[in-house]
Amino acid sequence: MKKINIVDLTLRDGSHAMSHQFTAQQMADLAAQIDTIGVDYIEFGHGNGVGGSSIQYGFGAATDEEYMKAVNPVVHNAKLCVITLPGIGTRYDLKMAVENGVSVARFATQMSECDIARQHIGMAKEMGLTPWAVLPLAKFLSVEETIFYAQQSEKLGAEVIYLLDGGGSALPEEVYERVFEVCKRVDVPIGFHAHNNMQLAVANSLAAVDAGCTYIDACLKGFGAGAGNCPIEPFVLALERKGYKTNVDLYKAMDVGDKYLKPIMPRPQELTSDQIMLGYGVYSSFLLFARRAGEKYGVDPRDIIKTIGLRGCTEGQEQICIEVAYELAQKKKAQETV
Repeated sequence: MKKINIVDLTLRDGSHAMSHQFTAQQMADLAAQIDTIGVDYIEFGHGNGVGGSSIQYGFGAATDEEYMKAVNPVVHNAKLCVITLPGIGTRYDLKMAVENGVSVARFATQMSECDIARQHIGMAKEMGLTPWAVLPLAKFLSVEETIFYAQQSEKLGAEVIYLLDGGGSALPEEVYERVFEVCKRVDVPIGFHAHNNMQLAVANSLAAVDAGCTYIDACLKGFGAGAGNCPIEPFVLALERKGYKTNVDLYKAMDVGDKYLKPIMPRPQELTSDQIMLGYGVYSSFLLFARRAGEKYGVDPRDIIKTIGLRGCTEGQEQICIEVAYELAQKKKAQETV
């Protein structure tokens, strides 16, 4: 019976849903409870990772150090995990993580830019952290290219390699194909991180497990950015029904979510029309830009998102919303004058 490692992201991806306003005490209280349900890892901190609290990403209610000092003493079973983006997180952040009981450091990059994590992975190893690579699935990259970048991450020293469906746009068969091929061609374990924009987070995570993944990201009640992540509770039940093993106590997970998380959730983890449109393969950071551009040029922001998805745009190109909105407005104007 294959054992699946569950990485709980309630306190990190869920920070996005809290506008990064988890207090240090709230994070400690939740971490203590999550630690009782049997997850293997607990990732915590600012939604954009260590070093992410800023005017660009939004200031957190507490500093990285305050979160670490609050969480470390109350977690006794799961391993603690942080994520950072090379160029934002620094060696000083990694040193602080080590000093506060963190075991795993995850480094997220664009898939085709995985080599920029070279120094961070090396420093993490030197400090005694276990480095993982997190690579977003890119629909404009072929399966062979995906394999190539996964192999590059392995050569850099990543001890687990994650494939991430940040926009929740992947279909189960697409997830299965890429994970299956990557698992055949690399020697380190593979993980998968799903988002729920098309309500496929559980199905996609199951497809990843069937294809060979042994690490899966999930949150209590799916509490995460945008439409949320893979919800632990139904996912663990689905794994059980398929004959896979986890350490998670399903009843405890349900109870912790209901008793401790639900009361502080600012809103139910629901699916909005905008979030559904991200299923075209657009990252959630485009949403606000699309809404503003749509309002400025009098076009439907859903059309903006759809067009951007069809063009294969990725993170960091959000300003293209203005160009797309202008083009759609001109097209609309031309049609009205015919």
